[in-house]
Amino acid sequence: MKRRYALLVLCALVALAVLWWRGQKPQTVKRSRMIMGTVVEVTASGRDGLMLHEQIEAAFSEMERLERLLSPHIETSEVAQLATSRDLQVSDETRTVIAIGLEVAQKSDGAFDMSLGRLVEAWDVTAVQPRLPSADEIREALKGIGPEAIRLDGNRVIKREASLQPEFGGVAKGYAVEAGAKLLRKAAIDAGAVNAGGDMALVGRPEQREWRIGIRHPREADQLLGTLVVPGGAVATSGDYERFFEQNGERFHHLFDPRNGYPARGCQSVTVWTTNAAYADALATAAFVLGPTAGLELLENWPQTEALLVAADGTIFMTGGMEERIEWP
Repeated sequence: MKRRYALLVLCALVALAVLWWRGQKPQTVKRSRMIMGTVVEVTASGRDGLMLHEQIEAAFSEMERLERLLSPHIETSEVAQLATSRDLQVSDETRTVIAIGLEVAQKSDGAFDMSLGRLVEAWDVTAVQPRLPSADEIREALKGIGPEAIRLDGNRVIKREASLQPEFGGVAKGYAVEAGAKLLRKAAIDAGAVNAGGDMALVGRPEQREWRIGIRHPREADQLLGTLVVPGGAVATSGDYERFFEQNGERFHHLFDPRNGYPARGCQSVTVWTTNAAYADALATAAFVLGPTAGLELLENWPQTEALLVAADGTIFMTGGMEERIEWP
């Protein structure tokens, strides 16, 4: 009798808990933090506000942990150590970042290049008073670069030349975004997103609808080129409007062509939608450097990937499945 009574009480408590849960209004929590040199915004939706805050904090903490491994500006990071080492044993995370970068580098015929650190320093696009490097400086910065300049042997990273400066910015940020989103996916949230300066990973669906991601017009800062409508995945955009300076009416930006050491001139922007933010990040850069024709070919042949490319003259190129995903203004 007592056992039956206890069971009835337990069932009643469970029913009350379910009713209470259903009675809670869905809410959205959004927070931002500076990580990897950019503003990272994490959004999470659900019924348990405390849990949402905890999961967002966990995502930030994971991204900050990766920053300590991957930032060239932190002296103790593995990337900073690699700058002064020819051969370095690294963590699984750093190895994965490099492996993804090498895959994209090889399949893009070197358009994506993680060995351009000296070139990035020579240009210093974000300096208070940026300047054009000399032809000799560019020539020196390009020595020894290429898809074979950095290789992996298990968790050992080996540089072809000791003086080579690695540059993982084109994939590390996307990797960190994906890692933050992975934690959100494990949690009981309805929907969420991690956005770091144009690299975005999506979690669940907002109110069971598809995500709507605005694509910035590369020449009109306050206008959208279009709206990308997708069920999830990851989105990344590379554009010549992100970090640049102008001199004598010419724009010099941070996306360099390894073939000549100058900013790539074929595109204004490239937006990639795929399954993983690290790949989206690297592929957007590779396609931008390749230009609209070769870049489109690369992305057409990459599995589960769609893209929109804006050529230097403003002409729009799209992969086969992108047209049905874009809403125009």
